[in-house]
Amino acid sequence: MEMGRITEGKPVTIYDIAKEAGVSPATVSRVLTNNARVRPEKKERILRLIEKYNFTPNAMARGLADTRSRTIGMIAADVRNPFYAELFASCELAARQYGYTILLYNFLRETEIEKMYLQKLQEQRVDVVIQMGGKVDDLVSDPEYVEMVNALPGRMPMVVTGKLDGTQCYQVQIDAMKSMDLLMEHLLGLGHREIALVGGRIDVLSTFEKVQRYKQILRRNQITFRPELVQEDGTYDDAGAYERMNRMLDRGIVPTAVIAINDFSAAGIARSIWEHGYRIPEDISLVSYDNTYITEVMMPKLTSIDYNYENFGRQLVETAIHAIEGKAVPRLQMLEPVLVVRGSSGPVKKG
Repeated sequence: MEMGRITEGKPVTIYDIAKEAGVSPATVSRVLTNNARVRPEKKERILRLIEKYNFTPNAMARGLADTRSRTIGMIAADVRNPFYAELFASCELAARQYGYTILLYNFLRETEIEKMYLQKLQEQRVDVVIQMGGKVDDLVSDPEYVEMVNALPGRMPMVVTGKLDGTQCYQVQIDAMKSMDLLMEHLLGLGHREIALVGGRIDVLSTFEKVQRYKQILRRNQITFRPELVQEDGTYDDAGAYERMNRMLDRGIVPTAVIAINDFSAAGIARSIWEHGYRIPEDISLVSYDNTYITEVMMPKLTSIDYNYENFGRQLVETAIHAIEGKAVPRLQMLEPVLVVRGSSGPVKKG
């Protein structure tokens, strides 16, 4: 027996309803979601068929009218670094609260893979891209990467935690100079004048800004800059920082305080200090950036700069979603860091 144009016993789909009503599946989906952009006569025809066949749409059918995937593409430099892990987790929580999911690609600081993943996110039609680290951290933006970003469809905005000169990316950045102000103020207040800076690379924007601010603060306090106390030709992990701290101490250069470029690096620096027979903070104070879980598991617990990851992640996600929706969003937003003081920093050793 025929039921209109639809065969009895066969599950009724949104495509069947559309065919019998003489409309597109997207029009049926708009009716199902009470979208006002459907002419009354078409809407009435579709509603009669829905009632006739007692049609219940599935989630995919209901979403046909919405061209958004409700997916945020995310590219991270290396989630083995606790900073990126913390920030990703905060972004994922914020996205879930807005009804979005996150598709994460982790390129392990390999430039060609980073470029490949940017292309893949475009192919997978995510609504927006958030990038943490990598090319968006470069002091001088890579022209090839800038060109790739500018080739993204106009409907796909991009939010970065650094910058990409020559693009229209939205930037949510940590105030790197303010963070150095906080650490130096803390150490100078404890009487330290021989302060080392270990880790990172000078071609990375945030590291460059920190080194420049470090030099400015030394000059302001009439302290001579000693190049041998700055080891910025390295990495952002514990192994690289361990090797560079060894290099400094093996040469008999013993600062009274060390600023680690991040908590990951601080773990390697601490190991080098202990292996050379020095105590933290009695002989050498150690402070850091990122305030990740590492600060709580080190002994003594680590003084570190905090960024309020919950707020950071929410700001990245809200900026992304507002950009998708065409709302007015500042192109640059700066996040205020705060200093969390723990047991790894103390007064300069007397004598």
